[in-house]
Amino acid sequence: MYLLLIVYPLVMGAWALAVPSNRRRPWLLPLGGLANLAITWWAVARAGASGLVSAPDAWLWLDPLGKLVLGLLAVLFAICSLYAPGYLSLRSDRPNRLFCANLFVMQAMMASVVLAHHLGLMWVAMEATTLASAPLLYFNSNARSLEAVWKYLLIGSVGIALALLGSFFLAYASLKSGLPPTLDFDRLLSQAPRLSFPWLRAAFVLLLIGYGTKMGLAPMHTWKPDAYGEAPGLVGALLAGGVTSCAFLAILRIHQIQVASTGAHMAHDMMILMGLFSMAVAAVFMAGQRDFKRMLAYSSIEHMGILILGIGIGGGAADGALLHMINNALTKGALFLSAGNIHRAFGSKLTDSVHGAIRRTPLSGGLFLAGFLAIAGSPPFGPFVSEFTILNAALAGGRYVTGGLFLLLMAAVFISMGATVLAVVQGKPPVDDGPGRFHDSVATGLPIVLFMALVLLLGLSIPAPLETLLREAARSLEARQ
Repeated sequence: MYLLLIVYPLVMGAWALAVPSNRRRPWLLPLGGLANLAITWWAVARAGASGLVSAPDAWLWLDPLGKLVLGLLAVLFAICSLYAPGYLSLRSDRPNRLFCANLFVMQAMMASVVLAHHLGLMWVAMEATTLASAPLLYFNSNARSLEAVWKYLLIGSVGIALALLGSFFLAYASLKSGLPPTLDFDRLLSQAPRLSFPWLRAAFVLLLIGYGTKMGLAPMHTWKPDAYGEAPGLVGALLAGGVTSCAFLAILRIHQIQVASTGAHMAHDMMILMGLFSMAVAAVFMAGQRDFKRMLAYSSIEHMGILILGIGIGGGAADGALLHMINNALTKGALFLSAGNIHRAFGSKLTDSVHGAIRRTPLSGGLFLAGFLAIAGSPPFGPFVSEFTILNAALAGGRYVTGGLFLLLMAAVFISMGATVLAVVQGKPPVDDGPGRFHDSVATGLPIVLFMALVLLLGLSIPAPLETLLREAARSLEARQ
């Protein structure tokens, strides 16, 4: 069952390579994305209904955390795949064979990260996700996109190398304690109290930094503004909502081992510090930002900090972090797709040239503004609920300084980000250059509407199936503490 979640996207990727028509090939993406969503729903429902438990030596498994993240990835990929044909029809001047194939491979590798219950396999899958997504960043084939790809690969390679070293340290923590060395998650969790604490602590630091680089946590975030700024909106949505969620899941698994070894205090302090620092860096660099796609990169850095902060605070804040992972991914999907539409309508990403977007592209401009309000934590959207949950848990736990800094940094980001967004959507647009200029359509607008509808739904009421998944995932975190 679990192999199908990996094999099916790979088969679709091979099919995309084989299709000769540049015009027909993109339609494989919605076909594959919706079928992948159905397969994922079946796998999650079957795993939940059967009450299966992991076999002692299982390398692929779907645990409660995995079910939550895998479901998110399937929804994100399905909606983005609906956007792909309309987008690629506008880019008919460029071949899309590798683009379509690599999107499927990227989804397969992200699913592999989620399913992996072996630290080595998870590391391989995370690196494969990076390699699959790198050609997608180069779709525009210009000097800036080439520079973005090199930064993405180079800095990501440093991070993944540190994660590999941390994996070795974790295995040696078993050997140092006289236990059989292992990288199996379940065995590491059961042996956690007996692991060599100094080696385990060093492993946690290296793994947090390594996979934190993949998340884009500060100060390992320097690849993100270039990569997100130059990536097509479709790719930016998958990076900001998909790859980062996979890296967050990897950190959650390492965090479980650290906490099970009675090393929670050090881990939580590090995560709180790193989370607040990421939010502060985002607030500083977002101020006066003229490139609205790079602004979304700094917004992603902020929200990765919020995720780590929630886990560091623990308790109800960890529940809020899991919900915020979903809210962030869906809202970033709406923001990146609408930003991509605005970019094509104006031929620029700079606020010097882009203004009056809500007049030239009413749907994309209006949804871009709504997405900003959502990601900034405004009610009645989903991020408000998850951020309020984190704040409430911080104050209830007596972490008044942390809660105060959290509010202050969110306010600073709101002001900085709001200035850029309002500059884009307000005002009188420049003279339209002619009939060739992009205008809103159902193909490029409906996926954004779907994203924002889900974000609004999560702010008003969490559906019962999702609430069950969240509760099971939160319980699995608590059971290890």
